Amino acid sequence: MGKTMDPVRMYMREMGTVPLLTREGEIVIAKRIEEGLRETMSILARYPGNVEQVLAAYEQIVEEEGDLGLILSGFLDPEDVIPDMSQVAEAKSSGSYEASEHEEKKGLDLALTHQRFKALKKAQAKYEKAFEKSGREDKATIKSLDQLGEAFSLFKLVPAVMDPLLDEVRGDMQKIRQQEKTVRELCVARAGMPRDLFVSLYVGNETDLTWLDAQIEAGEKWSETLAKHRVSIRYALKTIRRISDRTGLSVAEIKDINRRLFVAVGKTRSAKKDMIEANLRLVVSIAKKYRNRGLSFLDLIQEGNTGLMRAVDKYEYRRGYKFSTYATWWIRQAITRAIADQARTIRIPVHMIETMSKLRKVSKQLLQENGREPTLEETAEVAGISLEETRRVLKISRHPISLDRPVGESEDSYFGDFIEDSDSDSPVNTASQEMLKDKIDHVLKTLTYREREIIKLRFGLGDGYTYTLEEVGRIFKVTRERVRQIEAKAVRKLQHPVRSKQLQGFIEGLTPDWGQPETEEEVDATASASI
Repeated sequence: MGKTMDPVRMYMREMGTVPLLTREGEIVIAKRIEEGLRETMSILARYPGNVEQVLAAYEQIVEEEGDLGLILSGFLDPEDVIPDMSQVAEAKSSGSYEASEHEEKKGLDLALTHQRFKALKKAQAKYEKAFEKSGREDKATIKSLDQLGEAFSLFKLVPAVMDPLLDEVRGDMQKIRQQEKTVRELCVARAGMPRDLFVSLYVGNETDLTWLDAQIEAGEKWSETLAKHRVSIRYALKTIRRISDRTGLSVAEIKDINRRLFVAVGKTRSAKKDMIEANLRLVVSIAKKYRNRGLSFLDLIQEGNTGLMRAVDKYEYRRGYKFSTYATWWIRQAITRAIADQARTIRIPVHMIETMSKLRKVSKQLLQENGREPTLEETAEVAGISLEETRRVLKISRHPISLDRPVGESEDSYFGDFIEDSDSDSPVNTASQEMLKDKIDHVLKTLTYREREIIKLRFGLGDGYTYTLEEVGRIFKVTRERVRQIEAKAVRKLQHPVRSKQLQGFIEGLTPDWGQPETEEEVDATASASI
């Protein structure tokens, strides 16, 4: 039962049910992903404003001489030739291998990119011309729209550009659904209009408000309630009409585009999911190498999975290499960055983490070769790093320990409880201070009330503030000279050996003789007077 509930074992068991992919299987899934992306792009081209946004972003980058990789990650060419890996391996072994066009390109082909955007711009202009001349329903307009969708489907946009295009379509559809729900509730649920009648009146007339007024004037049993909610219903219908007018599409067309987008995006996500699940073992195998670096094994797997998902988005199977070869880099990067960002209380830069890993590897190698812990000088020499830098890196690599870390299995004690506080007084000093305070109170009680209070005020024995002669005089309503006389008399009494001997041990750092009896008659007389 314990094994079944272990999250790591459960994850491994679930992961093991998915078969590994061959190179051919990877290509099949990659083609499914591209097919879904092409369908998505083609549908997005049919939603007014999307192509214009991408062209505007392209022209801005060209004008500013920026990086086209900010909007485009590649192209989706269904007719591209995929290299035969067996032939490539054979050619490499014989030395006659020549890199393909895709393998030679490390980024976007600028000439091809400008050519594709030029073709897209031309297709957009052709569609706009046909639309203005013949309208949306004309065959020439429909054909030019199909050509625009085909040109747009070749672009593989980055998520930062593509997601807002999808969100705009979804946002408009969501607003339409909300307003339709309001109209349906007011007409059917509250007014009592038959549902079939409402559907027949509304569908196809979403932006036409005349059917509402016709039903209000029809004299039916729901007409009176419709009249009460006429303002709310008209507002909802006008909101739908504004969306239709802005996009230039009917409500039915907006719904159709949204439905087709849902199917195309779902197809892409399903293919990506299959690719990810088939490579989860790769993430686990890489994550094992980064254990004991400050993150739990499950956290390492989770971070590696984010790198795997990133690799699926960026993978270009036409370059000829296997997906696992490409994904390894993304998985490692995701894990190492997570360790750098999350494993330590104080964040250490990524380049410093790499240096620390290098020193750790060299130290382990020297330990195996020499059978002893290497010196700092030996580690620095083999690693090719200066001694001072090595010392600094090793000092940084120390992990801070939380004072609130539980100690033992009971979790009742914490690490901070076992650290000596050098700023606090020792129990001996604290006890000695309490004993001194008690003895001073005992000695002061042998004085008269006025003498005792004046001594406390003048020496700050009460609140720590030492009062002047004039301040004490105002309290007791006597002159400052009289206060001085009383203070002098009290001090002389305290200097008597019978009293001073009781405090002598504190001055000399010795334990006083608490059992010394007061035999002086003057002490007894003064004590009686104070009472």
